[in-house]
Order: sequence, then C-alpha cells, then structure tokens
Amino acid sequence: MDASAVLLILMFVTFVALLFTGYPIAFVLGGIGILFTGISVFGEAWFGLETDLNFAMLSLVVERTYRLMDSGTLVALPMFIFMGIMLDLSGIAERMMHSMQELFGPVRGGLAITVTVIGVILAASTGIIGASVVLLGLLTVPAMLKQGYAKELAVGVVCGSGCLGILIPPSIMLVIMADQLVLSVGHLFLGAVFPGLILAALYVIYIVACGFFRPETAPLASNRRPLSLRVVGDVLVTIIPPVFLIVLVLGSIFFGVATPTEASGVGALGATLLALFNRKLDRAVMRTVVTNSLSTSAFIFAILVGATCFSLAIRGLGGDDLVASALEALPFGPYGVLAVILAIVFLLGFVLDWIEITMIVLPLVSPVIGQLQFDVPGYGNLDEPVVIWFTVLVAVTLQTSFLTPPVGFALFYLKGVCPPQVSVGHIYRGVIPFIILQLIGLGIIVAFPQLVTWLPAASYSG
Repeated sequence: MDASAVLLILMFVTFVALLFTGYPIAFVLGGIGILFTGISVFGEAWFGLETDLNFAMLSLVVERTYRLMDSGTLVALPMFIFMGIMLDLSGIAERMMHSMQELFGPVRGGLAITVTVIGVILAASTGIIGASVVLLGLLTVPAMLKQGYAKELAVGVVCGSGCLGILIPPSIMLVIMADQLVLSVGHLFLGAVFPGLILAALYVIYIVACGFFRPETAPLASNRRPLSLRVVGDVLVTIIPPVFLIVLVLGSIFFGVATPTEASGVGALGATLLALFNRKLDRAVMRTVVTNSLSTSAFIFAILVGATCFSLAIRGLGGDDLVASALEALPFGPYGVLAVILAIVFLLGFVLDWIEITMIVLPLVSPVIGQLQFDVPGYGNLDEPVVIWFTVLVAVTLQTSFLTPPVGFALFYLKGVCPPQVSVGHIYRGVIPFIILQLIGLGIIVAFPQLVTWLPAASYSG
C-alpha cells in the first residue's frame, strides 16, 4: 500500500473520530484537508513520501469557493429556505391538520394518514426537515397518543413523513446535487416527483395495514364528524393556498416559464403573502424568518467550503482514481456495483449528514456509474439519464440518514418536542418500519428507472 492510500485511510478515520467531538462539521472538513496537505508536503520533504497533494493544489479552494458563491443555481438555496421558514410560521399546517383529520376520520389510522398527506404538502412547499418534523410532532403526536395510537406508530409516521421534504421538490438537497454534478435542477426536481409520491404511498399502505391487522395500534377517531360536503369544503379551503403556491413554484420550473432560481424568489414572495393573508406577518416574524434563513444558509455554505477543501485533498491523494478502480474491479456487474454504492451511502448515513455525503461521495462515484451500462430510458431528449436516475437513487437512500442513529436528525428533532412518556426507544423502534419502506421504495425505483426519467423527458420534449 503506497503513501497516498495510507493517508486516505487516515483522513477518513480522523474525520469519523472528530465527528463525535461536537466540533462544527465545516471546520472539521476544512481542517482535516489542510492538516493532511501539510502531512503530505512535509512527509515528502522529510521522509520521501510520494504524493501529488501540495499546498498549490489546495489553493484551488479559493477558486472553487469563488465559483461556488458565483453559482446561479445555489442562489435558489436561501430563497427556498426563506420560503420554508415563512410557511412554517404562517399557521397553514395547523389549519390543514384540523380540517384534514375529519376527512380521513372514518378510516382506521386516519390521523396518521393525515400526517402523511400533510407531510407531502409541507415537503412540496417548505422542504425544511427540522421544521416539518417539529411542526408535525407538536401538532399530532399528543393527539395520536390521546386517541390510543401505539407510540411507535405515532412517532414513526411523524419522522417518515417529515423527512419527505429532502426528496420531494423543491429540495435543497437536489439543488446542491445538481450543482455538484453539473446537472439541470429542473430535471432532478422532475425526476424526484414520482419517487417521493411512491414513498408517501408506501407509508399510507403501511398505516392502513396496521389498522387492519393490528387495529389496537391505529384506532378510529372518537370525535369525528360524518363525511359531508362541508367537511370536504373545509379541507379545500385550507389546502388551496399552499397547493397554489406549490403549483406556482414547481409548475413554472416544469413548464420552462422560470428557472429554479427565479421560481425560488416567486416562492419566497408567495409564502410571505400567505403569511400576510393569515395575519401571521409582523416585524417579529419577519425578523425570525430572515435571521433563521441567514443562519441556515451560512451553515450550508460553510459546509460546502469545508467539503471543497476536504475533497480537493482526497483528489490530491488519488482518492477518485482509487475509488473508481476499486468499483470497476468488483465482479458483480453494473447492478452489483450500484448495490454496493447505495449500500455504502446507506451505511454512511449512520454517521454522516447528507451534506457531507453529497459533497464528498457523490462526485467520486458518479463518473463510474456514468460509464456502466444500465437500461435507463432517456426517451431521446434527456441528457445523461443514467446519472439523473442514479442521483435520485442516492437522494432516496439519503432519506434514511435522517432516521438512522446515531446522527438521525429527525430523531433528535422529534424527541425534543415529544411528550415525556415517549422514550428514545419508542422513537428508534418506530422508525424501523419506515426505513424498511424507504428501502422498498428504493428497490422499486431501481427496477423501474422510467419512474425517474419519464417526467423530465416528457416535460422538456418541446
């Protein structure tokens, strides 16, 4: 094993070790990149170690950081974050919860189905995982426990549904992926629509099955109104504003009327108008939204800069060539290599956040996937259908990183707002079925890649 391979292994071991110190991840990534560049430079001077990593290569961080900040694609990030936080504070989700619960009242597990449906709407309008999980947890976990739901089912539904926002567009994860792989944000948004809806459908099927086979875990609501036109009308009144905003933002992207960056500005303005319409907009709310948007955007961009430094050090040590040669040497065929990569992403989700995986792992493995022979239809007008399909597969796999301990952020968000009788053990047991459902959804998308590529190809056929 040469010096570069040894340093690569030490880099990853150091990274994993420092993750548990609680030090900011952006500084961990950047610091490790600088540290191992210094080790490489001085090791070559003092001990004759031969590597291609030096401070001249690491100076490319400045150029790449400038290009990062100059990216028109990433301008959409703070706007979508602003839109999500503003909608979170607008009171729309609470109104939808109260009205939609009566719509699904006649069905066992109706409140849990309501949580899933609202999770989809929040995902397509906010895309902020923490906000969705906390909001759904505050509004629905006490109500489900009061109705007699099993604790595991109640918290599992909230975690699974709240995490849909990282996949269903507009997703900040897909924006970053598109920037890293030089793909169309619109293509990724369109490609993720059906996978996100498939996951939501699997959740609903599981809830209905729990109500049928284990009725004590998902009881009927005791104070439900009979289904009537008035109930349906109340639901329509509450969901039309956010659905209209979703159609306005995503529709303008899908039909080519606006770029994702322009649409994000429209979404931010629309969310502000909805908050004003609901009489939730004042100086305090605006200050909170702006402050939180600024801090969240700064956190993400700091990680991007640190990850850029880290990834340059990996490339200087030949990490991309090492990964490519290792994957190409696997004797499993294209789908076997794909299974190995997705398994690695899944396992990394136990210890890494999605941002680090997206910034470090995805650029290393995507060139290998692009060279393999997969039967992925591009319908004649879709560039790089295999890479788009693979990127969405990674996005679906990264859904699990929010639910898997020890760094599953959805678990921490929910525990912070759950009633005291809900323990960490209840939450861990509750998310296991939803992790399995996500993996089933992943298998469906692997078997039917047209679920990803058909919609972007059809939308851009003109």
